Amino acid sequence: MPIERSNIHPSVKIWHPELVNIYDSEVGKGTKIASFVEIGGAKIGKNCKIEAYAFIPPGVTIGDNVFIGPHVVFTNDKYPKTKGEWTTSPTIVCNGVSIGANSTVLSGITIGEKSMIGAGSVVCENVKPHHVMFGEKAVARGTIH
Repeated sequence: MPIERSNIHPSVKIWHPELVNIYDSEVGKGTKIASFVEIGGAKIGKNCKIEAYAFIPPGVTIGDNVFIGPHVVFTNDKYPKTKGEWTTSPTIVCNGVSIGANSTVLSGITIGEKSMIGAGSVVCENVKPHHVMFGEKAVARGTIH
């Protein structure tokens, strides 16, 4: 898993560089990145902590002092398809945010400064600064026979 075409500050600690995939990205001073993380076409601020198996695709901007828990997934396309044009919807994570393990952040979302997202959450709407949000939006629609 390579690190290519990226601007990574010399103070960044990547625990196992051979076990991450970072390309076309910018990573700020003092950030720590665990194993099995993929960051592609994203901007990561200073003093962040990105835990194992996080996925951060193109179009995501993460501020300073942000915690990204293990297995956090960001999406970047509201209407993904296999053919035709691909369009990213920018996602912004402001300074001081904490996102718990196994959360999913849908595309086009802004998470306000110093907010907290509980583990296992699906973030489907903007989060106001200093707010705590948790839970998922899936609801039962019927049964399978």
